[in-house]
Amino acid sequence: MNKEELLKEYQRYQSMNLNINMSRGKPNKHQLDLSLGLLDVINSSSSFINENGIDIRNYGELTGIDECKKLFSKMTGINKENILIYGNSSLNIMYDFISRSMTHGVNGNTPWCKLDKIKWLCPVPGYDRHFAITEYFGIEMINIPMNEDGPDMDLIEEYVKDPSVKGIWCVPIYSNPTGITYSDEVVRRFASLKPSAKDFRIYWDEAYIVHHLYNGHIDSLLNIFTEAKKEHNEDIVYVFSSTSKITFAGSGVASVATSNNNINFIKNQLKCQTLGYDKINQLRHAYFLSDLESHMKKIADILRKKFEVVDSVFNKELSGIVNWSKPHGGYFISLYVPGKAKEVIERCKKCGVTLTDSGCAYPYHIDKDNSHIRIAPSYLEVDELRLASEIIALSVKIEL
Repeated sequence: MNKEELLKEYQRYQSMNLNINMSRGKPNKHQLDLSLGLLDVINSSSSFINENGIDIRNYGELTGIDECKKLFSKMTGINKENILIYGNSSLNIMYDFISRSMTHGVNGNTPWCKLDKIKWLCPVPGYDRHFAITEYFGIEMINIPMNEDGPDMDLIEEYVKDPSVKGIWCVPIYSNPTGITYSDEVVRRFASLKPSAKDFRIYWDEAYIVHHLYNGHIDSLLNIFTEAKKEHNEDIVYVFSSTSKITFAGSGVASVATSNNNINFIKNQLKCQTLGYDKINQLRHAYFLSDLESHMKKIADILRKKFEVVDSVFNKELSGIVNWSKPHGGYFISLYVPGKAKEVIERCKKCGVTLTDSGCAYPYHIDKDNSHIRIAPSYLEVDELRLASEIIALSVKIEL
C-alpha cells in the first residue's frame, strides 16, 4: 500500500471506536479461572494444621511455613532454609528492602540516606516498576545496555568499582520486556562480582522463572545463588519470586532467597514490622500448586496462542521493515521502531489501542533512540489481540 492507502485503512479502524488497553501484562480471565480451586483447597478445621503441627490461623512463623518454602525451593532451585516467605507482592519486598537500606543500611553498613550519592545499575530495556522504585528514593540510575545473552558485564564490572553504586535490577529469565534469558557466563560473572561497596546487592527478580511458552524451547537459567556460594559471595544476591502470575495476581505469595547472613539481618528488621504474613494463603498455595508443572502448562497453552497471534500479524505486515523479539516465555514482546516509537504509540492511541507509555522501559522514561515499544499480549482475547496487532503494524508502516 502507498501512504494514501495506509491512511485510508487507518481511518477505517478509527471508525470502529475501539477501546483496547494492552498497556500492562495482566493475566486474562481464562488464566485466572485456572486457579479457582485455590479458594476451596482448605475446607476443614484439620486443614489448617500444617505438617509441623502449627495452626496457621494464628500468629507466628515470621519467615513463612515450610510447605510454602518447599514450593519456592522447587521454583528457584534454592534450599528452603535460605527462603523467606512474604505477602502477595515481590515488588513490595524490593521496595521495602531499598527503603530500609536508606534508613538503616545493609548488614551494618552506613544507611544510604547518610551518604552523598547513591547510584544504581539498570539494564535497558527493563522493567518500569523497578525503575520507579529507585527513582522514588532519589537514587541515580545508570543505563546498562542489554546484549542477546544479558546485560553488558564489562560495563557492570567497571561500574561496581565505584563505592556509590549499591545495586542492580535484573530480570534474568524471559526478561521484561525483551524476553532475553541470561547466559551461563553472564550469571557466573554476576555471581563473582567484587564490588567496592560492601552493601552492593543484585536484585535478581525471577518473575518468569516457570513461565515457559514452548515445551520444546524452554530456556534454562543457571542458579546464581549456587554459583555465588562457590565464590563465597552469596551475600551479594537477593533472589525474588512470586506466584502473582501463577495464581491470582493480587492474592499470591512472594519470597526472597538469600544468604544466612542476609536472612538474619532481615529477620531482625521484619520482627518490628509483622508477626508473620498470611499463612493461610501460603498453605493453600502449597496445596494447590503441588503439581506446579501441570498448572504452568495450562497457563502456557493460553498465553502461547496470544504470542503467536502477535508474531503472525507482525510477520505478515512488518517483516523486513522492523524487528521484534520472539521470546520462549514471559509476558512481553519488544517491538523496535527506530526513531518513531513515541509516534507509533500516539497513533495507536488515536485509533483506540493503548500501549505502555513511550520510554517506559528506561529510567526516567528516556528512550534516547525513541525505538522501543513494549507489547503485552496476555490480557486481551485472541480476536481483540489480532485487531490490536494489525493497528500497531499499520501505525508502524504509516510512521516509517
